[in-house]
Amino acid sequence: MRVLSKLGVLAALSLGLSGCMSVGQSGRDLLPEQTSLAYFPKKTQTQNLLQDLPGPQRQVAIAVYGFTDQTGQFRPTNTGQTLSRAVTQGAGSILVKALQDAGNRQWFTVVERERLDNLLKERQIIGEMRRRYLGEEEVDPNALPALLFAGVLLEGGIVGYDTNTVTGGAGAAFLGIGARTEYRQDTVTVYLRAVSVRTGEVLTNVQASKTIASQAIGASAYRFVAFRELLEAEWGITSNEPDQVALQQAIEKAVYGLVLEGVDLGLWRFADMDQTEALMTTYRAERDGIYEARDVQEAVERAGSLTALTVVETEDEDEGS
Repeated sequence: MRVLSKLGVLAALSLGLSGCMSVGQSGRDLLPEQTSLAYFPKKTQTQNLLQDLPGPQRQVAIAVYGFTDQTGQFRPTNTGQTLSRAVTQGAGSILVKALQDAGNRQWFTVVERERLDNLLKERQIIGEMRRRYLGEEEVDPNALPALLFAGVLLEGGIVGYDTNTVTGGAGAAFLGIGARTEYRQDTVTVYLRAVSVRTGEVLTNVQASKTIASQAIGASAYRFVAFRELLEAEWGITSNEPDQVALQQAIEKAVYGLVLEGVDLGLWRFADMDQTEALMTTYRAERDGIYEARDVQEAVERAGSLTALTVVETEDEDEGS
C-alpha cells in the first residue's frame, strides 16, 4: 500500500506539472511546437524607421553587386568549429529589401546586379525568339527596352561578428533547491558605402552594429524527502535571438543612416526639408553619441522647436542641479 500511495503521489505531481505547463499562455510558450504554420515575420523596429522616412525630392537609382560576409568566421560549437558560417550568406538579399523599404519604395530604384548573368541570358532568349518567329533583324526597343543604369553603387559587407562580448550569470541554492540564470551577448557589425558611378568617389560611409542576446534560466532540486528517498528534479529554458534577424536590423539601420547621412552631406534631399529638421537633429545626436535617439526625439516633441539640442542640454543641467 505504501508503494501504491507513493506512485499515486508521483502521478498527481506529474499531472499537476503537465497541467501547469499546458494551461495558460505562458505555459504554452514554454513547450516546443510540434507543428506550425508558415508566417510572415513581424516588422522590426528598424524596418518601421525606414518605412516612416519622408519622401525624397527625387528617387536615386542604386545597384548592389554584392554584400558579402567579410569576417571569414565559422560557427563555433561546444565541441569545436563547424563548416557552417557564423552569419548568413544572404546579406545581399536583405540589403535589397531594406533599400526598397526606405520611404515605402520612394527613396531608391534598385536595379538587379547580383544575378546579372541570368537577366542577360533571359533577354538574349527573348531577342532570339523575336528574330525567329517575328523576323525582326533588330529587336523592337518597345518590346525589350534598354536596361536601367544606376548612378550610385552600394559596397561593403559584414565586417565583424564578435562572440561573448558580454557574459554573466547568477545562481542561488538553499537546502538542495536552487535556481540559476546565464547571459551571453554577441555583436554583429556592418559597413555600407555609397560610390558615385560617374566619378568613382566614395560619397559616404556608414557603420551599424546590433547585439545578439542569449539567455538561459534553470532551476533544480536535490534533497532527501524521506529516509533513503531522494528527490531530484531539474527544469530549464534557453532563449537565443536569431542571428539573421539581428543582421537584418543592422543592415536596416545602416540604410537608414545612409539616407540621413546623404541628406546631411547634400547628396540628396527630402521633398520638404523644413519639416524634417527635427528628424535630422535626432539623427545627428545619435550619430555623434551626444544623446540617445529616443531622448532627443522626446525633447523635440516636448519643446516643439527645431533647436532640440539646446533644449535637451538645458533640461539635463536642471536635472543635474
